[in-house]
Amino acid sequence: MKITIIENELYLAQSIASKLGQAGYETEVYSSVKEAMATSTGDAFLLSTNLPGQNFNALITKYKEKIIILMVSYINNDTVAAPLKLGANDYIVKPFIIEELQRKIEHYKEFQTLKKYKTLYREYNEYLLQDIKIDEDIDKIASPMIVLTNYVKLVDKLAFTYAKQKDRVLSFVPLANKDWKSKIEKSNLKHLLYISELQILKKSEREQLFAIIEGRDFIISTTTEIETEYKTIEINTDNKLYDQNEILTIDDYVKFIVNNFQYSYPDTELSKKLGISRKSLWEKRKKYGIFKKK
Repeated sequence: MKITIIENELYLAQSIASKLGQAGYETEVYSSVKEAMATSTGDAFLLSTNLPGQNFNALITKYKEKIIILMVSYINNDTVAAPLKLGANDYIVKPFIIEELQRKIEHYKEFQTLKKYKTLYREYNEYLLQDIKIDEDIDKIASPMIVLTNYVKLVDKLAFTYAKQKDRVLSFVPLANKDWKSKIEKSNLKHLLYISELQILKKSEREQLFAIIEGRDFIISTTTEIETEYKTIEINTDNKLYDQNEILTIDDYVKFIVNNFQYSYPDTELSKKLGISRKSLWEKRKKYGIFKKK
């Protein structure tokens, strides 16, 4: 991690740089905000608010997605409150102990990493569920609830959409995991539990589950109808390919493969993957009325 130090007291700047260097950080020192903005390559900024004749607000605005810690001689609106509103992360009062500064740097470094992971997982999850469509009006449903479905991804989409719209944090608990009890007990009481695949539990285990989550807010998915005191809604797909309670016929499977992959593979390779001859593939196209556009 590279730390950019912007401080007009050269001795202090070099002292901070030396101590941070000993702790394993790469550093660069500037006495000018303008110069730092033009050439800095730092991941975090230690910005002195005691820079006569220099306006550091532009730097904060430009680098607010990075870590910015203010080094202040005294606290007032200009040195702390206003810069924090612009996007600075924190401040430290001079003189300070270098270990205290390191703790702040590491804290915000970890925070930035978590933000990146949060964005990554949210975008990846939305990508995975982008083709899943649900008709339920989120405003008209309320947790806790059990959701009966023939395709669990429908409930995935419902749970994540519901949590986003209601501004709730989800705690995901797959019941296929042996430690599901521990995960529920350790989860934040304010979080919305999303518990998947209730149908795999035995009756005695279901009783344990409902005892543990009593008074909690949750969404639970199941592919089989289960008697419970909680409200149950049902969402299903008409597509046999995704129906987890339905076994596809060979014809349905072949139609799906041809429809979805005929433009990804040449007929020779597609027929090979299906375990049939190219002539047989042609015959099936004719039978199903599936013709490849040229």
